[in-house]
This record gives sequence, C-alpha cells and structure tokens, in this order.
Amino acid sequence: MGRMTALSIRTVSSLSGVPAAAWDRLANPPGAEYDPFLSWNFLQALEETGCAAPESGWAPRHLIAENDAGRTAGVMPLYAKSHSYGEYVFDHAWAAAYERAGGCYYPKLLTAIPFTPVTGRRLLSADAAVRAALARAAVDLCERWGVSGWHVNFPDEPSRAALDGLGLLPRTDRQFVWENPGYQNFDEFLGALSARKRKAVRRERRAALDGVGILRLTGADIRPEHWDVFFACYQDTGARKWGAPYLNRDFFALIGERMADDILLLLARREGRFIAAALNFIGGGALYGRHWGRLADQPFLHFELCYHQAVDFAIERGLSRVEAGAQGEHKLARGYVPKTVHSAHYIADPGLRAALVDYLPREREAVAEEVKVLRDYAPFRKLGQ
Repeated sequence: MGRMTALSIRTVSSLSGVPAAAWDRLANPPGAEYDPFLSWNFLQALEETGCAAPESGWAPRHLIAENDAGRTAGVMPLYAKSHSYGEYVFDHAWAAAYERAGGCYYPKLLTAIPFTPVTGRRLLSADAAVRAALARAAVDLCERWGVSGWHVNFPDEPSRAALDGLGLLPRTDRQFVWENPGYQNFDEFLGALSARKRKAVRRERRAALDGVGILRLTGADIRPEHWDVFFACYQDTGARKWGAPYLNRDFFALIGERMADDILLLLARREGRFIAAALNFIGGGALYGRHWGRLADQPFLHFELCYHQAVDFAIERGLSRVEAGAQGEHKLARGYVPKTVHSAHYIADPGLRAALVDYLPREREAVAEEVKVLRDYAPFRKLGQ
C-alpha cells in the first residue's frame, strides 16, 4: 500500500452494508490460504439469520479502515457481547469474579469468528500498519464506550504481532489436529501408527460401519432434505450438550446456497434410515470439522464420521491437516496431536488486569506441559517399532 498518509476507521453494525467483494479481498487475499469462516458469505449469513445478532448477544461492530483515497484498506470482525457463550475461550470465571467485586464485565468487545474455534487471520489487511491501526482502534473503543475489554480469539501469528505494545494479555489453550505429511491413502496413515493403535482403529471402524453406509456430499449434491437430516441430528446433540443449539435451520440453508463447494456433509444410514451426520468446511489447506449429531446409537460412529472419514477426505484432497475443533483427548488415539492455540485480552480495569497478569503465566505453563505430555502419548510408531 506504500506510505500511509491518512487512515479513517469506522464501525458498521451489519455486514450487509459492506460490499462482499471489498470484504473478501481483504479476508482471503490472493496467495493466502483460503479460510471459509472469514468469508463475507459465512459471517453475513450468521447475521442475516439472527445467529450472530444483537438479539442473540452478538452485536456486530465491525471495523472498516479506509485510506485517504476512500479505498477499503483493512477490516476486522468485531462484536459487542452480552455473554461469553459460543466463543470456546472460556472467561466465565473472569466475568463472575469481576462482577462479585462490583464491576460490569458485559458488554465486552470480541474479535472472533462466532461459534468457530479455528485459528486464522483476525486483523484483515496485507499492510502491517493497517493491522496495527485496527488493533489500536479497538483498544480506543474500550475507553470511548466504557466496556470492560477487548478479546481476540484464535488469532494467527501476524494478527498476534499486530497486538504488540497494546497491553493485551496472551492466553493459550490446546486443540487436536491431524497432520498430513503426504499420505497416499488411509492405510498408509494407519501404517504410521503403533501396531496396537492401528488394530484399535481398524476394529472401531468395522464396528462403526457394521450395517451402516456413509453418504459423502459436497457441492450441488447437498440437497435440502440432507440439510433437514443434519439439522435434526445437530439439534439432538446440541440439546443434550448445552441446552439450545447456537445455529438455526435458516443459517444452514443459507450457507448451503452460498458455500456448498466449501462444505463436506457426511450422513450415516442404517436400514434405510439416516441416523447421524457430521458437517465439515473445506479450506485452502485444511478440513475443518464443525458439528456432529446422531439420532440413534451405533458403536464408534462418532469417531468414524468426525475423525476417520475426515482423514480419508483430507488425504484424497491433498489437504495438509484436519482441525477437529475444541477439546477432546479421545482424538489423540485417532492420530490427532495437540497443538497450542492462542487468544489475547485487553482488560481495562487495573484490578482485574493485575489478577490476570498474575494468573495467566501459570495457566500458559500448565498448557505447555499438558501439550508436551499428550504428545508423548501420540499413537505413532516410535523409532525401532
């Protein structure tokens, strides 16, 4: 972009007012790995269907940076949150402690992809100076609006670099990722596992597929009736896990229309009836497992749909990794290894900030130790086996 002579930054309360091409040019620029969750289609669908909207506690306040020629030079997803649900970086204890002390934790500002614990670009510009300006603008908004802080969930390294010097507190967690060094097929991947783990995976795949057929759908092959099946499964699991699913049927209909080529939908059928489903998104280098649900029990079917089928697909497509979402030590035995993920937190109140400055280094140390220990239990063959 050259020397930046002037830059203005404004907030918008809806992506509907931002041209899709202008957003996508910055969110997924040429040469960058395609991230479906940063696309205008995905984020605007969340807003249009009410999933990420003021009524659901996600009030959009996206930042738009424009240069002196009036061209959009950078954008940043930003939400005013009235709760901490759907974030996968857990600060409920922070909120409770602050409010017990007489503070008001909500609203807070959040830069993240709603309901999506995937690491990626967060300050969207090719220009480091613009990324830094977006970060400073978010910090300034905390003071102007009197909110408790600004939180950045799952930023990549360039996004974290843009936060340097602004006083954000670093936090870490871990997720499990399957990595593809260039396997030609699933059997070659199995050959990399220890004999005991290899036999266990084969055994559970046989059990999962006993009397069950898997329908693998992408693009135009995904029809409304398939979304109906998936949504019924998603509702069942969501209701059992957290009471009310975050996403509605309209959202899945809209992304089905807009983003079908970015979607892998897996449906399991037994005796002519669909009994389970898993939804994945296809990125430039990764397959992202997002949601699963089931209507009937079948041993090991969760592992088959969410992990083994994902690995199969990633190998076929030549994708470098499968990111299977937050939590889940059970993923380790299926070849998914722990990886450190990050967040950053600007806390306006000096007292709360001081408490977190004391706490977070110990938490980061514990996470690092956990990642190290878990990696020692990875199922891959050791030298000489």
